[in-house]
Amino acid sequence: MKYHNPVIKGFYPDPSVCMVEDTYYLICSSFQYFPGVPIFESKDLINWRQIGHCLTKTSQVQLEKVDSSGGVFAPTLRHHNGRFYMTTTNDTTRQNFYVWTDDIYGEWSEPIFVDQGGIDPDLYFEGNRTYFMSNGADDFGVPGIVQCEIDIETGKKLTPSRTIWQGSGGRYLESPHMYKINGLYYLLAAEGGTEYGHMETYARGNSVSGPFEAYPHNPVLTNRNLGGYELQGVGHGDLVQDNQGNWWLFHLGFRQTGQWLTYHHLGREVFLTPVTFNEDGWFTAGHNGTTLLTFETDRILETVVQNEKKSFTFENTDWDLDWCYLRHPHTENYLLERNKLTLKGTEITLDQPASPTFIGIRQKDFNAVISCNVSLTNGEAGITLYMDEHHHYDLAVRKVSGGYKVIERLNIGDIKSVEHETDLGDNHQATLVIRANNERYSFFLHADGKDIQLGTAQTRYLSSEVAGGFTGVLIGLYACGEGSAAEFTNFKCDYM
Repeated sequence: MKYHNPVIKGFYPDPSVCMVEDTYYLICSSFQYFPGVPIFESKDLINWRQIGHCLTKTSQVQLEKVDSSGGVFAPTLRHHNGRFYMTTTNDTTRQNFYVWTDDIYGEWSEPIFVDQGGIDPDLYFEGNRTYFMSNGADDFGVPGIVQCEIDIETGKKLTPSRTIWQGSGGRYLESPHMYKINGLYYLLAAEGGTEYGHMETYARGNSVSGPFEAYPHNPVLTNRNLGGYELQGVGHGDLVQDNQGNWWLFHLGFRQTGQWLTYHHLGREVFLTPVTFNEDGWFTAGHNGTTLLTFETDRILETVVQNEKKSFTFENTDWDLDWCYLRHPHTENYLLERNKLTLKGTEITLDQPASPTFIGIRQKDFNAVISCNVSLTNGEAGITLYMDEHHHYDLAVRKVSGGYKVIERLNIGDIKSVEHETDLGDNHQATLVIRANNERYSFFLHADGKDIQLGTAQTRYLSSEVAGGFTGVLIGLYACGEGSAAEFTNFKCDYM
């Protein structure tokens, strides 16, 4: 059968995966957004359904005053003795921790902290022993992939932290994962930085603590030399074996806006690449070591159909799964109903590294039409295309002296400009429409049966290449201004 990448679209970076019986479970990074660490499940590797989050309580993760792209970094998901474990880093507080659950559809435990630095932690279980890895520096100051043994009940270190591999020579060694396959220990990592030079590398050895011999043809997977190809930034992956004995690599990558337009704003997404073990015990990945947007394979049954949801509304999404908040929300300012959203604004705006009244859903493709009816009493409320507090485009209704206006505002670094506005008179309701393609967003007021264009803006100014950071664009609904209140109805996001 033929499947298409990415298998999970939009800002869902740093995938980690495990298989339990006939079901695959996958988690991703969430950074400053809450709830943290989304969880997906699949029966066939290519169709994924979100089932929850690992971090749903404010006691589990500190997100107050977390800058954009701070907070919850790359997690690892593992299953051992009937229990799921998720380990991650709060990069803002520089703490590695893990949580656990016996029911992946239920609540997760309070965090258990591990006294080892670095980021991108991994758990490897062997018998009654648990090994903890991260990338940083060991107890002796040696940088690289660092390992110690821990007590899984308490997180206490049982051995000193020691560097076991320093990679293949690429910069920004990260994302370590350990596997035992056919009697050998394989150590997978990412190098090159999570950008256009990203790559997957690995090594193997006869002991869980090394020494490790690097794969002679590293990197095993990278798209760094595929100029003019939409899929770039391939790396940071996790291996999984299916029930037929086939191996796969789930990893991040991103789609640039055009063949020669080296910008990406949808964020880092989840890609699936086949892996093949050779007779000598080394493995290769993808098509000549690269990842494709489309793979044809006999490893997945021809009867499997890859389905893609193209329309998102209040009615067909779940507030607790599809939507998320900026940092810890002030829940008293949100009324979430099946077909309506009511928001109370505060003095906190989208321009602050705090928690404005905001709820967002990830933009999943380049071409889209986004629309919503907004009814306002005071302040300001509308739709934002949000990358971070310094980079977002807003289409909103605003209360002004003598009536109401619709405004189009661009926020690009230090430049914050209301580009266009139109009077509504004393009408406090408006239908807002945003049309998106690879290169531009266009902003409209829908009135009297037609779309009145306010302006356009280039997508590149919301890209990671301009804004920096590790996130992607969210389609946010927001309200701001002390005493403001707004109702949102008929939300719709259709992808072409």
